[in-house]
Amino acid sequence: MRPAIIDIQGIGPAAAAALSEHRIKSLAALARASIEKIAAVPGFSEARATRVIAAAAELLAASGVSPSAKDKGGKSGKKPKAGGKDKKDKKDKKNKRKGKGKNKGKGKGKGKGKGKDKKKGKK
Repeated sequence: MRPAIIDIQGIGPAAAAALSEHRIKSLAALARASIEKIAAVPGFSEARATRVIAAAAELLAASGVSPSAKDKGGKSGKKPKAGGKDKKDKKDKKNKRKGKGKNKGKGKGKGKGKGKDKKKGKK
């Protein structure tokens, strides 16, 4: 049987659930995670994060599994895009160059379009 996160001393069901909420669902993912990422999980200090990462790596080594091996809790093999840009970012950048910002042509803001005073007949 493959070792699980709850096999680490000091990690029970509640801590495992907290790690899972932060996308750390396997022992390999825990062994690969940074101290900062684990310390960001509620209930984990930097000291506890250091201990559990080391314990996860040790458990994996004892079971013959490499921490860098793919696991079921990981991503689907997609590589992150260079620069962290996605389609929405590119579209926003393109619209800014063309002068089509978010509020362009919507008539909101100072001096744009008909105000409430004009609708009521006031000048």
